[in-house]
Amino acid sequence: MLISVRDLLRLKGDAVWCVAPGTSMIDALHELADKDIGALLVMEGGSIAGIISERDVVRKIVETGMFEPGGTVSEYMTPGVFTIGPTQTIEDCMNLMTEKRIRHLPVVEADKLVGMISIGDVVKAIITSQEFTIDQLTKFIDGGGYNQ
Repeated sequence: MLISVRDLLRLKGDAVWCVAPGTSMIDALHELADKDIGALLVMEGGSIAGIISERDVVRKIVETGMFEPGGTVSEYMTPGVFTIGPTQTIEDCMNLMTEKRIRHLPVVEADKLVGMISIGDVVKAIITSQEFTIDQLTKFIDGGGYNQ
């Protein structure tokens, strides 16, 4: 059973949390903590300018040896964000995330942001799909639903 990104968004919701490039890092970290999420999209003028994740913050601290709470998101974010379309499958998401070593994929349709998928969302959907397939195969093997 192939599950599309659109199907996944219907199940998990299409909320996307965003910040502007000039947002202070302390405010961005508060937003991550308050929403219990691992990344925020960085939006500028309706376009995706980048993504700021927990990993981005840790990498920057390791590189510089310091953290500037008043620093801006643009100093810590990753520009050049990979995206996925709503008609693509969760397997496509998993392949892209694995190949590019990323944990979050914005979903874009006709140049419009329509959602965000995390690696956790993808893994959960794949497990659910596999459980359904196993259940169906078990019923078929056991002859469930058939008159014998």
